[in-house]
Amino acid sequence: MSDSKLLRGTFVLTLATYISRILGMIYVFPFVYLVGDLGSALYSYGYAQYSIFLFISTAGIPAAVSKFVSKYNSLGDYHTGIRMYKSGLVLMGITGLLGFTILNLFAPTLAPIVLGGGGELGNTVEDVTYVIRMVSFALLVVPIMSIQRGFFQGHQSMGPTAVSQVIEQIVRIAFVLAATFIVMKVIDGERVFAVGLATFGAFVGALGGLAVLLWFWFKRKPYLDEMLAKSRPQSDMTTKKMFRELLSYAGPFVLVGLAIPLYQYVDQLTFNRTMRATGLDKDVAEGLFGYVTFMVPKLVMIPVSLATAFSLTLVPTITNSFTAGDFKLLRSQIDKSFQICVLLVLPAVVGLSVLAYPAFYALFEMSEAGGRILRWYAPVAILFSFYSISAAILQGINKQKFAVVSLFGGLIIKISFNSLFITWFGEIGSILATALGYTIAIAYCFWMISRHAGYSYSLFARRTLLMAIFATFMALAIMAIKWVLSFVIGYEDGRMQSVFVLLVGVGVGAAVYLYVAYRSRLLEVLLGNRFASLSRKGKKAVG
Repeated sequence: MSDSKLLRGTFVLTLATYISRILGMIYVFPFVYLVGDLGSALYSYGYAQYSIFLFISTAGIPAAVSKFVSKYNSLGDYHTGIRMYKSGLVLMGITGLLGFTILNLFAPTLAPIVLGGGGELGNTVEDVTYVIRMVSFALLVVPIMSIQRGFFQGHQSMGPTAVSQVIEQIVRIAFVLAATFIVMKVIDGERVFAVGLATFGAFVGALGGLAVLLWFWFKRKPYLDEMLAKSRPQSDMTTKKMFRELLSYAGPFVLVGLAIPLYQYVDQLTFNRTMRATGLDKDVAEGLFGYVTFMVPKLVMIPVSLATAFSLTLVPTITNSFTAGDFKLLRSQIDKSFQICVLLVLPAVVGLSVLAYPAFYALFEMSEAGGRILRWYAPVAILFSFYSISAAILQGINKQKFAVVSLFGGLIIKISFNSLFITWFGEIGSILATALGYTIAIAYCFWMISRHAGYSYSLFARRTLLMAIFATFMALAIMAIKWVLSFVIGYEDGRMQSVFVLLVGVGVGAAVYLYVAYRSRLLEVLLGNRFASLSRKGKKAVG
């Protein structure tokens, strides 16, 4: 895949992922209004278990199929990719059913663990058990849908994944809000029932995404049949050998994909218990838990969407370059991926941190703790992004074992310091432990990429420094406009005031950052000739 195709594929997935993230952020406001902080925490309890079991059920197979199909397509053997796809569908159907069954059976065991003890206030073990069982139905569909996405990505076709992501999210959110509203406002039902139906929305949304992928499959089947007709003779690889190769890819994929859910699961096991040990009431601790694991991540993960799209695009792309032995192209793709990640994620992270309080007030509620958590959590998005991309690069060059080592190294740091940091710094402690763990993991990944891909970070470091300067200008501009607005309107005065300050701050920050990036010719250098005509007036050299 050329650099232009890499950018195009990444753009398609980034756009879809951003739309999904924005939709996922917007619906949280009415949902939290309907079910409250305890309902949000209950929703988070269920989804955390589902995320873990989803990755276990898929066992990294979808991403591994993407790499497998890309590899054999580059060799002209399209038959083997189709064989893998059909066999993988059967495997995913079986593992999804097993995951659904196991999660249902173990729900009563998991519920008291994540609650961190009993108490009269807050959610009960029975509540959490019910929600976990409701969300488990999605495991029957999502693994099958995921492998279809992996197959299309292996053909370097990102459109089906992009469209199905958006449709899945729209269907899910529509169901979540409709069901929650009917239960809470129309029939005056219980919060637990409403949250249970909301988590069941993952199953309903998955059906919508699966329908889209099936439509793409039948639409493109004539093209796939034509490719098969032109294929090289089919490999004599047995099904056993085929799955052995696939599983050698899949193990690292599932572990790396579990990174964020595993870090959040450490919080599930330690946050409430540690916060209560400091003398905090259970309902207050659960409210803060909802901020840390549900509300704030909805905002923080929006900048990470770029890295998610990059990682999906990079695996088959890097695999193609590595298999072909084109290390010059390989290093170019690595360089461009890292730099574009910083170009787009860094300003979003800085802006979100500077505008943390008006952003939280505008989208959720007037909460000093919520704004403070968002301000500290926002910078962690850049770590999430770099880990996703660096792990994808290691997987693409068949050094996935180092991505696994980095994951466990970072996770050990998170486990070791989480309770201690929460005791010292309160709810912020869990964020600091996550940041420390990811920093260690990323440093190791960077070292391995340099060692095994022959990649030099010198140009990347210079460009990052330049973009950090641009982001500083942007932050100063946002703080200045906030100060000016404070004489007229205060974001603490209400939701509409917060929305106004947020929109003005985002507009000013984006304008400043894009202007200095354009004048420096950075946009032209990283995003291609489409900016050349706009950048002729900016004569300053970059790099």
